[in-house]
Amino acid sequence: MTQPIKATDWYETVKLGDSVTLIHEPWITPFYRCNIWHVRGRDRDLLFDSGLGHFSLRQHVPLVTEKKLVCVASHTHFDHIGCHHEFPHRCVHRAEAEILADPRNELTVADRYATDEMFIVPPEGWDASRYRIQRATADRILEAGDVIDLGDRAFEVIHTPGHSPGGIALYEKKTGILLSGDIVYDGPLIDDAYHSDIADYLATLEKMRSLPVTIVHGGHFPSFGPTRYRQLIDEYLASKRKPGCHL
Repeated sequence: MTQPIKATDWYETVKLGDSVTLIHEPWITPFYRCNIWHVRGRDRDLLFDSGLGHFSLRQHVPLVTEKKLVCVASHTHFDHIGCHHEFPHRCVHRAEAEILADPRNELTVADRYATDEMFIVPPEGWDASRYRIQRATADRILEAGDVIDLGDRAFEVIHTPGHSPGGIALYEKKTGILLSGDIVYDGPLIDDAYHSDIADYLATLEKMRSLPVTIVHGGHFPSFGPTRYRQLIDEYLASKRKPGCHL
């Protein structure tokens, strides 16, 4: 029998270009495995999402403690906000601020998805019946058009309702980097959560299709470029507009 994974072996970091680092939990199956994005700035760093939260990010990933850091939630599903409580500077869109402050399992879809089946190998101490996310009241409420300022870098907030009402993406115009959260990634897109809205999803992707991206770092699965970005959007739009599809 495979032994549960220890906290010291739970996280993996992968350095990419433009001072972007992927932090992820490789023992979770890809569909459930949240991509945690760390972006280094001159004055402060950015952490976009924070994973499952079973083991501490601050304790086991030194990268997130090297300097002042702003922790942004792409949305408030359990796999994206598990360690937000560990960081004092927390941001979330207004539409999901109450969930971040009161992340009950039925509000974060943990009641549906946080099961033993989500792991390739489970972590030490895992008990699905006891899984809870700690409260993490935001110190900044985000709206579309707001800017996350890192000193020498600026990421614009794009409101992306559809997957969830307060979903956001972050776009850096200077580099064309898009941190897209769960509105678009290279895998099966989820539009049937309790607060998903397909009409909003369509409108969001139509709005985002023309964005001049160079690389997209999604909430799940590997990153991709502009051609794949438009292809993924077009495939989703076409699938929801075909005859017999009811919105």
